[in-house]
Amino acid sequence: MNIKMKRYFFFILVLVSIKSFSQEKDLTYFIHKARTNSPLLVDYQNQIKISTLDSLLNRATYKTQVAGNFNASYAPVINGYGYDTAISNGQVVSALVGFNQRILGKNQINSQAESFKLIKDALIVNKKIAVKDLDKSIISQYIAAFGTETKIGYNNKITALLKEEETILKKLTRSSIYKQTDYLIFNATIKQQELTALQLKQQYQNDLALLNYLTGEKDTTFVKLKNPDLSIKADSQERIIFFKQFEVDSLKIKNADKLIDNNYKPALSLLGDAGYNSSFIYQGYKNFGFSAGVGLSIPIYDGNQRNLQHQKNSMALSTIDSYNKNFKRQYDQQLLLLNQKFNQSIETDKVLQSQFFVAEALIEANKKLLLTGDAQITEYIIALSNIISIQDAIAQNSVNKLQIINEINYWKSNE
Repeated sequence: MNIKMKRYFFFILVLVSIKSFSQEKDLTYFIHKARTNSPLLVDYQNQIKISTLDSLLNRATYKTQVAGNFNASYAPVINGYGYDTAISNGQVVSALVGFNQRILGKNQINSQAESFKLIKDALIVNKKIAVKDLDKSIISQYIAAFGTETKIGYNNKITALLKEEETILKKLTRSSIYKQTDYLIFNATIKQQELTALQLKQQYQNDLALLNYLTGEKDTTFVKLKNPDLSIKADSQERIIFFKQFEVDSLKIKNADKLIDNNYKPALSLLGDAGYNSSFIYQGYKNFGFSAGVGLSIPIYDGNQRNLQHQKNSMALSTIDSYNKNFKRQYDQQLLLLNQKFNQSIETDKVLQSQFFVAEALIEANKKLLLTGDAQITEYIIALSNIISIQDAIAQNSVNKLQIINEINYWKSNE
């Protein structure tokens, strides 16, 4: 019974091991994890919320400000020495509730609200760009890891093929159809192929480790990656997010001009208080009352500061416009270059596939000759090396094409 239980648990362990090894993960999984674990995205999200709170705080300043104040003072006159009672009143007690209401024009309120909206818009733009940067880095590393995985699959097939041929060659060598040196050369090729397979496996482990590192996950599981299945996205119907940065910056400066002008408009405030205020000189119990007033501030001359501030903003607008035009030129050139590289990768793939078809036919012909003892081992090994090189070139070209698609989508799409 004990032996049966041990076998049962061993069987379960094997199943679990196979399941973990054969586990598949796709690109969406890693992108989701990266976004969830990114402290930068959390920071931007919190800054966006804070900007909303700042806007609410600013609105609160438009409302009537009410404060309670209590003051008590005593200025004694001793032997004729002390403060003049006409000034100090000897003693004063006040307990007042005061209010202050700023009177703002609609344009002033709108300009202030617009400034906070633009701050929030800038943060939203920065967050979207941060998401695109993060996605791009994850996709790029995923493609690299998937490319290595693809090479592993093909090299395993080549290794399996070589071992099958080794069995045949060994029998033919024993029958003296092939020389012992032929068999040793072929066997050395197998060992070299096994080393290549090991190196690719190690490279894949490193690629996965880097992918998990960028994702923010602590995971050492040897998983299989699904085909990223990337394609060039359609042109965005909205303004590309990279240009949105310049637009928001320009609007900020234009709004700053409005705020400058608002500062030079007359400022009106309503003031007032109510409560108890007495010096106790005459009928202190009757000194309950209130007061009301109006405050008016009119800017007259500030040394031409207003004009100088507008000049500074005009220069800043000119600078932003210059950067915007330069970025547009480079942006268009970048997409032209990427599309050119994409078309070149398609052309290269056609040539490599054609070469692979010929190399594969040559391998099949040599396999048949090997069975009859007519194959030249050195020529067969050369043919094998050739098809391995072509397959590696096909895999690398496929990786390059996917990386180019990733770059194109990064620049031309808002997703």
